Amino acid sequence: MFKITSLNSLSVALKIGIGLITSKILAIFVGPNGMALVGNLRNFLTSLENISTLGFQNGIVKYTSENQKANSELQKIVSTVFISLLFVALLLSGFLFFTASYWNQSIFGNNTEYLAVFKVLVLVLPTYGFSIFFIAVINGLGKFKKVIRINIIGNIIGLLTSVFLIMQFKTIGALMSIVIAPALLFWVTFYMIQKEIQFFQMIKLSFFDFKILKNLSSYSLMTLVSSVFGPFVFLAIRNHIIHNLGIEQAGYWESMTRISSYCLMFVSTILSVYFLPKLSKAENDLETKNIFLQYYKFILPIFILVITLIYFMRFFIVRLLFTKDFLPVTDLFFWQLLGDVFKVCALILGYQFFAKKNTSAFIVSELFSLAVLYFFSLYFITIYGIEGVVIGYALDNFIYWFVLCVYFKKTLFN
Repeated sequence: MFKITSLNSLSVALKIGIGLITSKILAIFVGPNGMALVGNLRNFLTSLENISTLGFQNGIVKYTSENQKANSELQKIVSTVFISLLFVALLLSGFLFFTASYWNQSIFGNNTEYLAVFKVLVLVLPTYGFSIFFIAVINGLGKFKKVIRINIIGNIIGLLTSVFLIMQFKTIGALMSIVIAPALLFWVTFYMIQKEIQFFQMIKLSFFDFKILKNLSSYSLMTLVSSVFGPFVFLAIRNHIIHNLGIEQAGYWESMTRISSYCLMFVSTILSVYFLPKLSKAENDLETKNIFLQYYKFILPIFILVITLIYFMRFFIVRLLFTKDFLPVTDLFFWQLLGDVFKVCALILGYQFFAKKNTSAFIVSELFSLAVLYFFSLYFITIYGIEGVVIGYALDNFIYWFVLCVYFKKTLFN
């Protein structure tokens, strides 16, 4: 874990460094208003990426990990998933082509000049799902370092693309960079997968197995609920802020969520790369409990220390990341970072749902959490303004963590 964590820390540090540069460029060239539009598009693309993979990625990690030495079974997994994703990608691109105007209106309002973003997205969308699929297979094969190297290369590609397009085309360039960068990463992941398995030799229609799709469907439901409904809830909250408090206030919240995402990056990566395969292989409650304790003893304290430092450095961080126009963001730090601590406490328990395919329990808890987040945010916004959205976020994550502790009390406390 130490070796993987160290390499992962390097990857996260690089991504945060890149985030500093891109955030600064966004702040200078597009301002709070453009930041809000960037946030809306990011939420939409997150949902679209997960639909394009059918939510299979965690299931792919699990079944690849379990069958990496069973060549015939691995061939069935790779062939079945690839053929399924190809079909979905073509279907989704066609759907997006004919509904581009509707989505442009929903995400950007009456800004028809951004319609070109969706035309480009139609062309590159198939590469999104395949990139995630390739990374999941490499992860399942236990090539943790290679997964982290892919993340590092992806971050560098994202930086170069963003810097060039934002400086050349301002807001439209920022939106285009979000769409184009993942497509460029496809070629990196394709090269990496070819070095691990004979990919093209594995892809045969005769290897297609509906039983594998049935096994993956549980993961599909779990991932799609959180990764599709979640971003749409954030999109709805941001649009509510735009209509009631103004687009500038929405830009401040988006800036805060960007900082929060940098904080959570280390934990989320180490969870998917290291802890998920471990939880998948755990054969009893004692092994699972030891994995939980390893996380709470080593990962959580480091995160709390980093969060505390970030809070006391918040004025410096906002000036460094953005511009003086973004100083109102400092009022959002306390509740957002407190919510991040509760979120990190809950994340390891949430991954246990994926590891053990507890589909119904995960869906119920996730929908409950999203509903609490949505209604708490809207309620507290009416009382506290923009600060209300981060108060709702903190309370939602605390309630979610408490509910998961109760659900997993046998594993945690016995």
